[in-house]
Amino acid sequence: MAVSAVQILGPRDRGILSTDSLQLRWYAAYTCANHEKRVREQLEQRSVESFLPVYETVRRWKDRRMQLKMPLFPGYVFVRMALADRLRVLQVPSVVRLVGFNGQMSALPDEEIEGLKKGLAGGVRAEPHPFLAVGRRVRLRSGPLAGMQGILLRRKGKFRVVISIDLIQRAVAVDAEATDLEAVT
Repeated sequence: MAVSAVQILGPRDRGILSTDSLQLRWYAAYTCANHEKRVREQLEQRSVESFLPVYETVRRWKDRRMQLKMPLFPGYVFVRMALADRLRVLQVPSVVRLVGFNGQMSALPDEEIEGLKKGLAGGVRAEPHPFLAVGRRVRLRSGPLAGMQGILLRRKGKFRVVISIDLIQRAVAVDAEATDLEAVT
């Protein structure tokens, strides 16, 4: 039987529970490496709504090829819960923590998770891709400018790379697909 957060709170913690802490929201649970599927199973057994987006890939070994379903976001399982019920998730073996900042758990926008669920259910092919932040230095991997480096920008919902020619102090901006870019380390 799950212990509710109300039973665990001490006398100093009165007043912490608010209507916000009882609202169902999506959170990202960080898991031990390669334990995402086990964590999802444990959450289902505890009646916690969870979402583990997966993609299909073919892995080759010396003697055979296997089609596998791998997590789209390795190390993460999304959980929909009330903040007051966080102990039900944190007590699951292999859950390291709930993602947040400055000691506060951060909820994900419902639209992001619902859009991801809808897209994957509709047959959208997705695969993991390194996170590219606007303002970061990137390299073009393909096309006529392959190998060139620049700064990533976003304009009108599209990615642009600003390539600078230092000697003449001029730059050019080119449109690019996210799949054609890689981060420069």
